[in-house]
Amino acid sequence: MKPTRNPDSAPGEWYIDTACIDCGASRHVAPGLIVERNDKSVFVRQPVTQEEQLAAWRAVLVCPTASVRSETKQPRPSVDLFPQPVTTDVWRCGFNARSSFGAHSYFAARPDGNLLIDSPRYTAELVKWFDDAGGIAHVLLSHADDVADADKYARRFGARVWIHREDRSAAPYASDLLDDGAARIIAAGVRAIPLPGHTRGSVGYLLDDRVLFSGDSLAWSPREQDLVAFRDACWYSWTALAESLGKLAAYRFEWLLPGHGWSANLPADEMSERLLALVARMRKD
Repeated sequence: MKPTRNPDSAPGEWYIDTACIDCGASRHVAPGLIVERNDKSVFVRQPVTQEEQLAAWRAVLVCPTASVRSETKQPRPSVDLFPQPVTTDVWRCGFNARSSFGAHSYFAARPDGNLLIDSPRYTAELVKWFDDAGGIAHVLLSHADDVADADKYARRFGARVWIHREDRSAAPYASDLLDDGAARIIAAGVRAIPLPGHTRGSVGYLLDDRVLFSGDSLAWSPREQDLVAFRDACWYSWTALAESLGKLAAYRFEWLLPGHGWSANLPADEMSERLLALVARMRKD
């Protein structure tokens, strides 16, 4: 059946169709405009300001099912929408892939070789942007679910590809395999931290003791106003995930950038305290 306008979307030009898979990506780039209703993303109101128009366009480009639409053809703004700056030298890539259920991926600029953390869809627009930024030296895969088109980007830029040994079947082309045990420094200021739980081979990547790319192991919930883990999407072991996150609390980071779920920016001490409190709740479940 051909997708149609979701009737839960607010009346007006912009809408989201019924093919939405409720990955949440459009809500993350257009907060206040797009919300969840009946397990779908919908426009709660129409964009008014220029910044809201740009947010609507980011939702168009981030959506893995091309479900964010307008009633009439709209000219795309002549500004860079993606990659979208998040914090110093870190960008959200956009162009999320359906094969990763709309997971976010990130680009980090580094003096000794740039990083792609998980993968977006392979697009000429991103290839050009990455080229202009100096290419990609390392592709860091957090787990099997969010690999998407990593192989194409790695091949195009001659990048090394990192993944945990237990999830290697999702990226048989990976050049570097991670193991359990202590965190491993894989490049200057870049640490790979095993986080078994969501999958057996889940990994977090910590950048300069400041930014944590958590894959699907940890996220922020605006509803709870707190850190959360996803029990209904824990494919390996909830107990193992609680143990992994307990160990993660020993590391300092201020930015949390997940594949699914909302990002967060908190003082490092507060992040650690909230993480330990989350682990305590998980162990009671």
